[in-house]
Amino acid sequence: MRVLIAPDCFGDSLTAPEAVRAISSGWGRARPGDVLIPAPQSDGGPGFIDVLTGRSPGLRLHRSRVSGPLAGSGGGHVGTHPDADVDAAWILDQDTATAYIESAQACGLTLLDGPPTPRTAVAAHSRGVGELIDAAVRQGARTVVVGLGGSCCTDGGRGMVDALGGLPAAIARTAGIHLVAATDVEHPLLGPTGAARVFGPQKGADPVTVEFLEQRMAAWADELEAATGRSVRTSAGAGAAGGLGAALLALGGIRQSGAAVIAAHTGLAVEIASTQLIVTGEGRLDGQSLHGKVVGTLAGLGRAAGVPVLVFAGQVTLTPAELRAAGIAEAHAVADHAGSVRRSIDDAAVQLSGLAEVTAGRLERE
Repeated sequence: MRVLIAPDCFGDSLTAPEAVRAISSGWGRARPGDVLIPAPQSDGGPGFIDVLTGRSPGLRLHRSRVSGPLAGSGGGHVGTHPDADVDAAWILDQDTATAYIESAQACGLTLLDGPPTPRTAVAAHSRGVGELIDAAVRQGARTVVVGLGGSCCTDGGRGMVDALGGLPAAIARTAGIHLVAATDVEHPLLGPTGAARVFGPQKGADPVTVEFLEQRMAAWADELEAATGRSVRTSAGAGAAGGLGAALLALGGIRQSGAAVIAAHTGLAVEIASTQLIVTGEGRLDGQSLHGKVVGTLAGLGRAAGVPVLVFAGQVTLTPAELRAAGIAEAHAVADHAGSVRRSIDDAAVQLSGLAEVTAGRLERE
């Protein structure tokens, strides 16, 4: 049997390539005769650039020194210095004049030297993302795809705009540039399902800080809309990466599913057509997984091709009925196999590999 192994990362526990290796190792022990096709995925968040370069080695990789998420803010530490810049990788496809940027490389949670706090939640900014866009345009990019996800900032993209010279200059700088916000979520900028209230707590914000961030972004939305004439506060994906989506949309960008961008660029549909089973996965399989994330994208492609989809996830909260409706044949939680959530995180590769072996072995018996 030909099996496509196509997971996203498992949070901070495993990168997508690491998850591929763990699943392939366990699966191969139980079914050594299967042909396993490694195809690590990303939905625009951490790993977006690594997956693209790994799957399309002809793309040219660039590195730029840009502002880290707390550079110049005095809000905490990145690395060993509060004003540290960071090295960010990005891609330029010279054949199509398309640049691919991963926002997490400039303002990701992993760049904080320690856990996020209310102070870092307020101080973190997206300035480095604007610097990456500027570098890409200087190198001749006419389309700039910005992968959104995993950020530590909730600034609505103000830092990005400031790095481009402020609103009037940013509008002029990106005129004629096709901007794409490659998002893993459909959340709007503001409100109960917006960036601050849903994702702020994950970035260290306490309830008081969440309300401050909401009010700050509402004022910023007024500025964006007044300057560009585009209403973005309720747009799907505007709340991605702490509101970076809103700024990109205000500058005339469009939203696309980050997972769909990867799938299209790497010819995933062609690979699926030649397989008998798709194995995918992520850190947590829940309702959000079906809207712009890797698992939902793979489930849709599998259903269209008539190929069953099997999901491994750290935790699974969807019901069997919800799984069937999404086109997922089976879903298994690493935490259940490991006996605890803590063990599934601390020993992620071994536990995921073991779960893959058990699952594949059951298929053999069936």
